[in-house]
Amino acid sequence: MDEYGSGLRRYFAPRVNNADIDDLVQEVFFQLHLQVRQQDTEIHNPQSYIFTVARNLLISRSRHQKSRSRTFQDALEYELEIPDVISPERTVIGMQEYRRVVKAIIGLPPRARAAFQFHRFEDMTYQDIAEQMNISKESVKELIHRALVRIRQVMEDET
Repeated sequence: MDEYGSGLRRYFAPRVNNADIDDLVQEVFFQLHLQVRQQDTEIHNPQSYIFTVARNLLISRSRHQKSRSRTFQDALEYELEIPDVISPERTVIGMQEYRRVVKAIIGLPPRARAAFQFHRFEDMTYQDIAEQMNISKESVKELIHRALVRIRQVMEDET
């Protein structure tokens, strides 16, 4: 530590905050200690090993900070999103739209309405609807398509 500590401090100084330098130097020597103790091996070039560990610590630290920064930034952006103001006027408009859609669905031919309701409100697949209604999968697809076209027409006509 006496031999390489000051060199490590100089290495870290331009790269990190002064408050973090001693912690990083300590971490480098801790990693060195673990390597020697766990592997029971001799390090032939300690200076190279120490500065390689130091460089890897900086890389890991940078990745961690970027990840943390991104998470913090995402959370901050989420919290700063200004929600749409739900005014009484918007509430009334929404209720009117809802009534128009319900009216359009009720006005569908019975088979098209049934297929549409199974698909949109009960989350049934085309295959499940076909089995339920005793028709082909292609017929289900056509009924739902017709229902969507009809609903869109009713909605456009009433605006």
